[in-house]
Amino acid sequence: MQVTETKAEGLKRELQIVVPASDLEARLQTRLHEAKDRVQLKGFRAGKVPMGHLRKMYGRSMMAEIVNQIINETPRNVIAERNERSAMQPEIAMSENEAEAEKVLRGETDFAFTLSYETLPSFELKETSGIKIERPVVEISEEEVNEQVERIAGSARTYAPKDGAAADGDKVTMDFVGKVDGEAFEGGSATDSDLVLGSKQFIPGFEEQLVGVSAGEEKTVEVSFPEDYGAAHLAGKAASFEVKVKAVLAPESLEIDDELAKKLGLESLERLRTVVREQLESQFGLATRQKVKRQLLDALDKDYSFDLPEKLVEAEFGNIWNQVQSELTRSGKTFEDEDTTEEKAREEYRRLAERRVRLGLVLSEIGEKAGVQISDDDMQRALFEQIRRYPGQEQQIYEFYRSNPEALASLRAPLYEEKVVDHLLANADVTDKPVTKEELMEGDDEDEAVLAS
Repeated sequence: MQVTETKAEGLKRELQIVVPASDLEARLQTRLHEAKDRVQLKGFRAGKVPMGHLRKMYGRSMMAEIVNQIINETPRNVIAERNERSAMQPEIAMSENEAEAEKVLRGETDFAFTLSYETLPSFELKETSGIKIERPVVEISEEEVNEQVERIAGSARTYAPKDGAAADGDKVTMDFVGKVDGEAFEGGSATDSDLVLGSKQFIPGFEEQLVGVSAGEEKTVEVSFPEDYGAAHLAGKAASFEVKVKAVLAPESLEIDDELAKKLGLESLERLRTVVREQLESQFGLATRQKVKRQLLDALDKDYSFDLPEKLVEAEFGNIWNQVQSELTRSGKTFEDEDTTEEKAREEYRRLAERRVRLGLVLSEIGEKAGVQISDDDMQRALFEQIRRYPGQEQQIYEFYRSNPEALASLRAPLYEEKVVDHLLANADVTDKPVTKEELMEGDDEDEAVLAS
């Protein structure tokens, strides 16, 4: 096999590969001899089929298999021999001349093809010990636990029919039809809808106008959708709702005690408080982890600058851009609604794609040098966690991952990334900073998964 480098520009490589006809013939002869003892043809005893006849019958199909095997195996082997790593699946180009292809299958000429790929960049890892990280930590107070317990208790509150006008805290059962410019709009109507007045579940101004209504009363509620309303086609528009009140119910007394906990499936109020505290710790812990990870990735991003494989960046940008487009379609918004243009948005998300690719390469290299491993138990837990997200479809989801190696591999990337982050944090200079829950949750960071994207 002859390998000739025809392009080496930055990370781009192009190789011309020629497999001599003599090599193809040798492989074909090996296959024919292996098949001779197995093939049974009418008129010939087993193992006695003449080679010439065997070649006439199966030579072309066997040569096609040999060519496919060369195409499948050669790129990996050649790139490894050059001590390079391909950023993505290499591209293979062959002659489209049918006559030329036929001569190859008949063993009359060399098989030539072009291999194009981008290499992963080489870079020196910087010292990572001592990276300064400020970890925001929220102390969960008894007041916070009490507040959450009261909120849970409120969700378990029962209501009883009430004679007279509705007041704040009462529940109103109603039918309503919403209209904008005299036309009913999608999602603006409901039947037997329950609303606790003062809960701020509806558009601002809606609940206040129902204070004082009684069962059987009909009322027109006039409101305006907020300027930042999620559905762009309704944002800022005036709307009227024709409401028919079917019932008014007053909240019954609610004791926060062991009996309440038992209604919620727990043995005692103390256990309820423990569960609430654990949930808060988990919620705040995830937010803390996200902010710590962002600081760590920002520090790495400042330390590295190297050429990136264009196709990796394009693939990552494509994933991000598809998500952006889907979100705009779902919300009914445009780039103008987001106070930008498509051109500016593309530039911003391309920079994000470059950051993710660069950090992904750095984290992979750090993990490899540190010997970070994902165990079978890690993968099993990740798979079970994924399956739990689809109650009632557990078996189908399990079979999907079991029969799709690529899907299973997609579970490995985020696991590996988090283990590399843990490795880096173990050697970082981390100091805790007490913050309020509002400060912790302020400006939720975007998804910082870089190896999984």
